[in-house]
Amino acid sequence: MAALPEIPVKATVAPSPPAHAARLILILSLTPTVGLGIGRFAYSLVLPDMRDSLGWSYSAAGFMNTINAAGYLVGALMASRLIKRYGLSASVRWGTVACIVSLVLCAVSGNFAVLSFARLLAGVGAAVGFVAGAALAARIAQSQPRRADFLLSLFYAGPGLGILSSGLIAPFVLQAFGPGSWWIVWWAMTLLAVAMTAPLMLVPIDTDGALADRTPASFAIRPVLIYLTGYFLFGAGYIAYMTFMIAYVRDAGGGAVAQSAFWSLIGASAFLTPWLWGRVLGLDRGGLSIAIILGVNALGAGLPLFGHSALLLSISALVFGVSFFAVVASTTAFIRFNYPPSVWAKGIAAMTIAFGIGQTLGPLAVGAITDAFGSLSYALNVSAAMLAAGAIACAFQPRLGRSSKPSAPAE
Repeated sequence: MAALPEIPVKATVAPSPPAHAARLILILSLTPTVGLGIGRFAYSLVLPDMRDSLGWSYSAAGFMNTINAAGYLVGALMASRLIKRYGLSASVRWGTVACIVSLVLCAVSGNFAVLSFARLLAGVGAAVGFVAGAALAARIAQSQPRRADFLLSLFYAGPGLGILSSGLIAPFVLQAFGPGSWWIVWWAMTLLAVAMTAPLMLVPIDTDGALADRTPASFAIRPVLIYLTGYFLFGAGYIAYMTFMIAYVRDAGGGAVAQSAFWSLIGASAFLTPWLWGRVLGLDRGGLSIAIILGVNALGAGLPLFGHSALLLSISALVFGVSFFAVVASTTAFIRFNYPPSVWAKGIAAMTIAFGIGQTLGPLAVGAITDAFGSLSYALNVSAAMLAAGAIACAFQPRLGRSSKPSAPAE
């Protein structure tokens, strides 16, 4: 199978490790905070009101996440080329700006075509920003090898901040302004995103030349095909839970407080990721780490099928959230363990592409299943099953050869 195109890397003498690695990575984490935590996932909070006000079916509602996922896939395919041409830092910033523009479009129009374009743009921007941000965070983290896994986990806590903050705002805006106020929520999300983007635009993060490998290398698909298959199943499976669980909570009688609490628990659990999963991320250079974490994620996704009690839903949100962000972090750890720095951006892009294909197909499939059977429970069944299948697949991914082992940071 063909390798992804090479990104030539100039031979450079790496500068001294960044003085404030944790602070820089936390600032970089604002990229997935805006692009994913707000740009993608806040849609779930306004979906019930949009569906009621605009007369959408579950399939139409699912299409909005499908078009967003399609944009994410396009962005992942473009990312390596954009990074090569404009650099990591510029790609991070412009990707985030595109996400903010998409939020404005969601706030100003109820037209299905305009909203579809907005969701597409959000996906493209989020993917470009994520791939560039993850590669940049990996380079910064690698400057402190003993803390690298912990530092890298900080980047993946970013979406949790977006989920938590939007969960504390959106349900109460909807409650205060009543039915049909979904567009006001989008304005609130726009203001929130602008505030969170400010540090990203103001703090210098131009470390594009840091930790560069002297020898360009390619990223071949075949050795990691099993891993990519498992990550594809994760992309297809998680999206049903994150798209329809707020509607599930509302249908079970949960009001604004219940919806906010559920969503905020998912977001807050992300902050446990760096401490809870650090050792697991460094446990194995093959697929064992992601298999363990993905298995926990499947358990969290399946818990709502056993009842609607507040306790069960709370446990589900915590278990799902704390493992969801760690699954994504584990893919970058896998790339960092098995490849030299010159291939990190391409490797992360390949993982993001597999993930993007899965989450592109997922919403349409589960929306159609829900329309056909008339219950969200069927969609959640499919979600949990795909996550479990992904965990099983990843468990069979062997570690790669010693030749792919990452080189040490330059002195």
